[in-house]
Amino acid sequence: MATHALQTFDPTRVPHLSGRFAPVTEEVDETGLEVTGELPAELDGLFLRNGPNPRFSPIGSFLYPIDGDGMLHGVWISGGQARYRNRFVRTPAVVAEERAGRALWGGLESMITPQVPDVEPELAGTFRDLPDINVVRHAGRLLALAESECPFLMTGELETAGKETFGGALPAGITAHPKIDPLTGEMAVFCYGLEPPFLTWSLIGPTGDVVRGPTTVDGLDAPMMIHDMALTSRFLVLVLAPVFFDLAAAMSGGSFIDWRPEQGTRVALIPRDGSRVRWASDDAFWLWHTVNAYDTEPDGGDVVLEYVQWSHLSMGSPDKSAGTNPGGLVRAVIDPAAGTMRRTLLDDARMELPRTDDRLIGQRHQQLAVASETGKLDLLPGEYDALRWYDGRDAHGTSVMWDAGDLSVGEPVFAPSPGSPDHEGGYWMTYATDRTDESSWLLVIPADDPGSGPVARVRIPVRVPLGLHGNWLPTEE
Repeated sequence: MATHALQTFDPTRVPHLSGRFAPVTEEVDETGLEVTGELPAELDGLFLRNGPNPRFSPIGSFLYPIDGDGMLHGVWISGGQARYRNRFVRTPAVVAEERAGRALWGGLESMITPQVPDVEPELAGTFRDLPDINVVRHAGRLLALAESECPFLMTGELETAGKETFGGALPAGITAHPKIDPLTGEMAVFCYGLEPPFLTWSLIGPTGDVVRGPTTVDGLDAPMMIHDMALTSRFLVLVLAPVFFDLAAAMSGGSFIDWRPEQGTRVALIPRDGSRVRWASDDAFWLWHTVNAYDTEPDGGDVVLEYVQWSHLSMGSPDKSAGTNPGGLVRAVIDPAAGTMRRTLLDDARMELPRTDDRLIGQRHQQLAVASETGKLDLLPGEYDALRWYDGRDAHGTSVMWDAGDLSVGEPVFAPSPGSPDHEGGYWMTYATDRTDESSWLLVIPADDPGSGPVARVRIPVRVPLGLHGNWLPTEE
């Protein structure tokens, strides 16, 4: 089967391995970056993004956006000046492949694994680590995150320090989308697996200690894919769309991922105090990313969850059989006692990668932003040519859009102005690549007038492949 996968896979025919998605292999350091406009003087910190970037041409298969090696792209900003550095997350697989000068592991769907003598005995027959989705900082740790595996600890200059198991307390790993409670400092995580227990959750305290170890979520009888989560003062919120892993099918050359809409979508409200999980259910839908969630009452009430919804498992391809636009901003109200869920479509524009001010995670948010499309171009799934902003307090989904023109934009990230009292002062940042010359830029857009576009554009010395997730990390005192 592995030989068949090698013979039939042609990486040059994979759209997400070419053009603006194509991986880069050069690691660069550059100071004194060119700035068009003016960087706000109050910004002092690091804009850091992770994304799938194969070190060598893939073999067997490539499943965007999950496959690929992690590469961190960082822009340090201080005093109106900027410097850049990018580094691979050097997992054991990356180190072994660099030694061999070629890819040794196949993509997830190929099931190709290396053997001795190509790799050491401890790596033979293993799957590669994939910390290529996100990067966060918590309790002084900078973590490159995988889908549901152990993250890798990175230094402040983006060098790889090694796999992070949190003192052995979380050996199976964590999600790529943990949520940090800004009020308590706790980081909530989950982890799904191919074998029982299929789903666990944990809490990591503000000092980095695991205060609640892996706790099983009952009610699953098969392995499922869950990409993101949300957090309220009471609950971890997990949306279990009907996306199942089928290892037997993958071993026989079929698809590893199976969409089963007849089973519907369920939402797990997991009390942070460890008490009984509450469930709600509805017709099938898929989500990659949540915006935020919050409780309608200080110590109770309903749970409001905002997210980008898809009618099926997709990154941007319409479900023609459903006859619906695959994307949309949705507000769901979940009654924990009754187990019911009411969904309201706020905007059916094509969009993804939603973010809000992380200082309001678990509380009612204000401004939120998404990468979106103008509708003028035929873009690849995962590529966007506009940004949209919404007021989380607005019941009607009114938006402000900035047309990025020749730029393909990524996930917008909020960088608060230090000391802003109203949770509104600050800037939105994103990497963008020009479709005319493939130059890449860091855009800095004022939150108080986002439709006016960037106040500063920072020229990046290498092309930054269109990718996934990151954060603004203010300089720590």
